[in-house]
Amino acid sequence: MPKKKILYISGSLGLGHVTRDVAVARELRKLIPDVKLSWLASNPASLVLKDAGEKLLSESDLYANDNIPAENVSEDFGLNLMKYMFNARKEWANNVKIFRKVMNKESFDLVIGDETYEIVIALLNKSLIIKPTFVMIYDFFGTDTTTKSPFERLVAEISIRKFLKVVPENVVTNFFMGEEENILDKKLGFFLPNRREWVKKAQFKFLGYIIPFDPAEYTDKAKNRAKLGYGKEPLVVCSIGGTKVGKVLLELCGQAYPIIREEIPDLRMVLVCGPRLPADSLKVPQGIEVKGYVPALHEHFAASDLAIVNCGGTSTLELTALRRPFLYFPLEGHYEQEIHMAGRLARHRAGVKMTYSKTTPKSLAKVVISNIGKEVNYAIIPTDGAQKAAQLINQLL
Repeated sequence: MPKKKILYISGSLGLGHVTRDVAVARELRKLIPDVKLSWLASNPASLVLKDAGEKLLSESDLYANDNIPAENVSEDFGLNLMKYMFNARKEWANNVKIFRKVMNKESFDLVIGDETYEIVIALLNKSLIIKPTFVMIYDFFGTDTTTKSPFERLVAEISIRKFLKVVPENVVTNFFMGEEENILDKKLGFFLPNRREWVKKAQFKFLGYIIPFDPAEYTDKAKNRAKLGYGKEPLVVCSIGGTKVGKVLLELCGQAYPIIREEIPDLRMVLVCGPRLPADSLKVPQGIEVKGYVPALHEHFAASDLAIVNCGGTSTLELTALRRPFLYFPLEGHYEQEIHMAGRLARHRAGVKMTYSKTTPKSLAKVVISNIGKEVNYAIIPTDGAQKAAQLINQLL
C-alpha cells in the first residue's frame, strides 16, 4: 500500500495554532507510522515546526505572514478583526496563490488547514478547486462586531452571508477545536440561522481541546521550578503570544511590579515577548526578567504562581488545564477574544477577566496580590482533542 501523504497548513495569527498542529501530527504518526506530512506555514509558526523537527515545504518562504497586517492595524491594546480582514486581502490572495502552486506541483491524499480562512473561502467560492479532502480546523465560528460602527456591522454581515452561500460539508470537512457549547447560541445575523444549529446541520466534528502536553505531568510545581532554574520565590509570568500586539500590556505589568513588591518583596516577574517583539524594546523597571521567544512556554506557566496573558485561545486553555491562577486581557475590538474566548473561559470558571483600558498599574497590582498562589476551582476540560483529530483524519484517509 502506498504511503499516505498529507499537506498540513498552519495558519492564522500567533503561535497557539501551530503547537496544537504539532500535537495532532504526533498522534497521527502513532496511528499511521509511515504517513508523510508536508507543512506550509509562515514565520513565526515555522519556528515551532522547525523546533519540532517537521519538514517545511520551500514554498513556506513565500507564504504571507498574517501577523503583519494585524500589527499594522492594531492600536494600543486593540485589534479590530474587521479592519484586519479588510487589510489582509493582499496576504490572503498571495496564500491562495502559493497553495494552488503547491497542489499543482505535488499530489496529496488529504489537506488540513488550521484556521486557513483565505483557502476555505476560495474553496467555498469555487475559485479554487482541489481533488483531495480538505479539513478545516476552527476554534470559533461566526463574525461579530464590538463597536457601533455601521461599516463594521455591514462588513460582518456581508462576510458571513457569503460564507453561508455554499453548504460547507459538500466542499470541506469541518473540525471544531472545542465543545458544542463554545458555539454561541444566537443568530449569525439578520434573518440568518442560529449558529449552533447551523454548525450541527453542517456536521462539524467537535474535538474537545487540543493540549500539546499531559497536564498530569506538571502537578509538582517544585519539580517544574527546579527544571527551569526557578527558586521558591513567588513567580508571575506575563506573555502576549506570537505577535507584538500587546507590548503595552507587558509594560503595564512592569509598571505594576514595584507596587506589588511593596506587599511581596521577593516577587519574581518574567515578561515573555515572543518571536516578533524585540525584548530590548520594552521600557520596564530593573529587576524584571525579559525573554524573547520561549519554546514550551507551558512549562513556565506550570511553574508560576500567577500568569498574566491576553485572551489567546491556546495560552488560556493551557493555564486552565494546568489549573494555575491567571489574569487575562482580551484584545479590545478583537471579537474572537472579547466574545468567543472570554465566553469560553467564563463557562469554565477559569481566570480573572481584565480590561486594559480600565486598568492602572495600581489596580493591576491589587488584583495580582489578591490572586497570586490562589487555589482555583476551574471546570475539568477535555484535553484529548489531538487524539480525536488524528482518529477522524485516519478515517478520512
